[in-house]
Amino acid sequence: MSKSIIHNLFKGDKTIWMIFFFLCLISVTEVYSASSSLTYKGGAFWTPIIGHVGTIIGGTIAMVVMLNIPCKYYKLATPFLIILSLFMLVWVLCFGQSTNGAARWVSILGFHFQPSELAKGTVVLATAQILSGLQTEHGADKRAYRWIMGLTGLFALLIMMENLSTALLLCVTVLGMMFIGQVPRKQLLTLIGSVIGLGILILILIFAIGDDTKADDRQGPKTEQVAHEKPGIITRMFHRADTWKARIEDFGSKDVPPQDVDLDKDGQKAHAAIAIASSNVIGVGPGNSVERDFLSQAFSDFIYAIIIEEMGIEGAIFVAALYIFLLFRTGHIASQCENNFPAFLAMGYAILLVTQALFNMLVAVGLVPVTGQPLPLISRGGSSMLFNCLYLGAILSVSRTAKKRDTTKDDGTVQEATSTQPA
Repeated sequence: MSKSIIHNLFKGDKTIWMIFFFLCLISVTEVYSASSSLTYKGGAFWTPIIGHVGTIIGGTIAMVVMLNIPCKYYKLATPFLIILSLFMLVWVLCFGQSTNGAARWVSILGFHFQPSELAKGTVVLATAQILSGLQTEHGADKRAYRWIMGLTGLFALLIMMENLSTALLLCVTVLGMMFIGQVPRKQLLTLIGSVIGLGILILILIFAIGDDTKADDRQGPKTEQVAHEKPGIITRMFHRADTWKARIEDFGSKDVPPQDVDLDKDGQKAHAAIAIASSNVIGVGPGNSVERDFLSQAFSDFIYAIIIEEMGIEGAIFVAALYIFLLFRTGHIASQCENNFPAFLAMGYAILLVTQALFNMLVAVGLVPVTGQPLPLISRGGSSMLFNCLYLGAILSVSRTAKKRDTTKDDGTVQEATSTQPA
């Protein structure tokens, strides 16, 4: 009886489930270790980890619900999610709660909600539907590019006002989906060129408007005040330019001798580097981190540095490998789909999760500027964990309910699949 219940609950691809359980195990262990600052502030030893375990359980329930919904019905939710996401993004710009000078959160019935998480998933869902609906024998129709760019551009613009890194993450994900969806090469090259040009323009505006001496990462919450002092739509869009400029300059600055490092000004980057160096390759062991007490976001944005400190290089490689396995396993699931929509949807969510994980890990080891992206399914965070579980649930739904491609001939031999049919 118990085996039957377990089988009915954990439907879908078993490899995806195993990856999820390994990530959850690492998450509970490392968040428990890295939450010392929360324990000290709250005065309760078990409260942070109990809350995090509760979030994981809630996310798992959401996964089970999601995978039991046939993926073909996701299309019905697309227009409603687009309207809801746009409303929430505008709402958070006007009335959102401020964190580090950025109004990224809204509170609904006591639950702190990040609208950009909903918006990311909505854009991936809509992009999968556009690519599948406008798919031809020779790839995506040219109209697909215009529809996708219009939708993504609108959402990315709204998200960018409060979280530039999330907007960039979304754009990279959509670009990957268009490549998989065989959008005409000329359009993709035009897009890449436009993105490079736009990126240069944004950098120019950041350095023209931003004042790194007033960045919230360095000297407290002064960015918000500076933003109110700068009128105009451009400065409103770039009201976090002070923070962005400081992060870019910190990343591009020359290596500073250890004795000259200012731990007050560059605390996150410096303590992350110390944590990695303290691992001595083999790690200090779970729960033995020292830098968790000094990294302000040890349980979130910089949890990968704590993983390296405690689990060593082997642990770091294992965590990175889990995300790579997730991407390749999802690719295998997508390749078995007869219709395009579930294949594009699964790959879109896998690219989103893996790209965000890559951003987080590169930040932790100092290879890219600080972006503020949590490590998916590992970092502590309510809305992030919940939506990542929903994305994974959608992948499991595809593995369970999407119609599979017939690859056998009448004589029983295996036939190579040539192309997918329009969804």
